Amino acid sequence: MQIVNVGVVGAGTMGNGIAQVFAQAGYTVHVVDTDQARLDAAIATIAKSLDRLVRKERLSAAERDAAATRIHPTLDLNELGKCELVVEAVPESLELKTQILRKLDTICPPEAILATNTSSISITKLATTTQRPDKVIGMHFMNPVPIMKLVEVIRGMATSNATCATIMELSENLGKVPCEVSDYPGFVANRVLMPMINEAAFALMEGVATREAIDTVMKLGTNQPMGPLTLADFIGLDVCLHILGVMYDGFKDPKYRPCPLLVKMVDSGRLGRKTGQGFYDYSK
Repeated sequence: MQIVNVGVVGAGTMGNGIAQVFAQAGYTVHVVDTDQARLDAAIATIAKSLDRLVRKERLSAAERDAAATRIHPTLDLNELGKCELVVEAVPESLELKTQILRKLDTICPPEAILATNTSSISITKLATTTQRPDKVIGMHFMNPVPIMKLVEVIRGMATSNATCATIMELSENLGKVPCEVSDYPGFVANRVLMPMINEAAFALMEGVATREAIDTVMKLGTNQPMGPLTLADFIGLDVCLHILGVMYDGFKDPKYRPCPLLVKMVDSGRLGRKTGQGFYDYSK
């Protein structure tokens, strides 16, 4: 099956980044959201990102303009009925993702692949809500999508070899590096990353070191671009807590128990950069 039309459900940070990379790779992209203001903001964000690539001479002005014209925002989910692939990129909620996939299953042609950008929810569980579990797969892009190379390609129990091969090849066409992983809580990226962030929060809570010292030790000691507490603020502390909860529930292993300090910060609304305060203060 040749993929020409791609749907992206959700125009948030991940959704607009996914739409951009598909458009840059030559695909016609239909971006759906329930809020016109979010759609407008997504198109503006994509335009700024493309302009930045032109300034850095990574994209020509003609390539920028061509990519922009391939993106079609809409409030109508039914417009994805002509897509050969749809990537769901709504917030990390099993109920919401299930609802979207059920609707897509009735809208999209039988041969269409339904992909989810979930960072932790079981692909197998999501696939069972459709009549095409063999064509449901995880495409876990990293944030920021236009820059990060990795795509975790997650197979559910019913995902077919043909579906997986198509998505692996497609990811390479996007200029990404796909890695096939099995469907376990947290997959690979978050299964390794989140315990590190959680342990950094425990170290801070227990007074082992200051937040700056913890981040500096990990940056200079393990050659990471940013420390775990800074990274947690970038991801969103609520997202980190949710993923840890999924792993804790999925494995029933106390090593994934969320740090009480992380729980307290989320309860207080200190979610990181997006709220202006997390482990660090971004209000100024």
